[in-house]
Amino acid sequence: MLKTTSYLLMALCATLTFAFAGVASAQTTAPVAGQLTSQAADPALYKALGERAGIDKLTDDFVQRLVADARMKPFFEKANQANLKKQLADQFCMVSGGPCAYKGVDMKNAHSSMDITKGNFNALVEVLQESMTAQGIAFRAQNQLLAQLAPMHRDVITVK
Repeated sequence: MLKTTSYLLMALCATLTFAFAGVASAQTTAPVAGQLTSQAADPALYKALGERAGIDKLTDDFVQRLVADARMKPFFEKANQANLKKQLADQFCMVSGGPCAYKGVDMKNAHSSMDITKGNFNALVEVLQESMTAQGIAFRAQNQLLAQLAPMHRDVITVK
C-alpha cells in the first residue's frame, strides 16, 4: 500500500511540475503591443494571492530563489532585480484578476535571445511553486496562477 501511494504521489508531483507546460498547449493568448491580457475575470485568485501586498511578497521571495537556484542563476543574477520584481508582480497581479496592468516587453521578445529550454522553464516553475508554498498560498490558488501563466510557455522557450 505504501509503495503504491508513493508511486501515486510521484506521478502527481510529475504531473504538477509539467502542468504549466500542459496547460500552455491547450490555451492560446494574443498579447497586443507588449501587453498581456488577463484571462481571470474573477478577482478571487487575486484575493487568494493576498492582493498586491501578497503578490509583492511572493515576487520578492521568487526573485531571491531564482538568483539562489543554480539552474536559474545564470538567467537572473545580472538582471535589474527591482525591475524584475515589479514586472513579475504586475504580471501576477493582472493575470490573477487584480487591478494591475503589465506594460513590459512581450514574452517572445523578452526571451528571444536567452536560449531557454523546456528544462529551464520547468525549473523556473518548480522555483515558483516553492515560493508560493513558502508564502502559504493554497495549492488550489497555486494551480490557478500557473494555469493563467501557462500560455506564456510558447513564447518563453526559445530552444526547441
